[in-house]
Amino acid sequence: MQFEKGHLYHIYNQGNNRQKIFFERENYLFFLNKIRTSILPYADILAWCLMPNHFHLMVLVNEVEVYKNEGKSRDATLSRGVTLSRGATLSRTPTDSTPTDSTPTGSEKTISLNHSIGIMLASYTRAINKQQELSGSLFRSKTKAECIDCLNKITPSFMENKIIINNAEKQYPQICFDYIHNNPVKAKMVIDATDYEFSSAQDYTDIRNGRLINKVIAKKYVDY
Repeated sequence: MQFEKGHLYHIYNQGNNRQKIFFERENYLFFLNKIRTSILPYADILAWCLMPNHFHLMVLVNEVEVYKNEGKSRDATLSRGVTLSRGATLSRTPTDSTPTDSTPTGSEKTISLNHSIGIMLASYTRAINKQQELSGSLFRSKTKAECIDCLNKITPSFMENKIIINNAEKQYPQICFDYIHNNPVKAKMVIDATDYEFSSAQDYTDIRNGRLINKVIAKKYVDY
């Protein structure tokens, strides 16, 4: 994955061989906590969706690397709880006591966003494998990160039928935003995007006031 500061990205991965990655409600909450601690030190999250066998994130990258100690201190001060409907709070289930970072300690050591995402997925995999009594890879080996607003000729994967539009770098953010939220509808899991608990669609309505996303930043790129 190649990240550049100041650009929007669509980050996604799915279960290896399209297998499930979330087995119960607490797994979704556990993964959201992983996202909070692994992504927020680097980026603002504008949209997210966790599906039974894959996930999507739309982020604005603010830093490509952060100092290891800085990232930890920011995690401690980031009080953006991921409160979901039904009064849920973030769960620490399943337990994952395995150290998640082998990077040597020291204030001069930096961790890249790429590495942080890798740590997040590896840590989650260990926890789920322990819970489900599995082994091996839970996710596909390569996490995808497509630049949404880069000025190039590459059409992002969420553009069905390779639609050609003018001012693509300005229109892609809205299309990606809507695409992520409509995943559960397309999968016929719900009728309306706001009916699905495990996406940020409810956070852009009066249904839920989730704080994982940054609505102020999102407003600069999308209508909601």
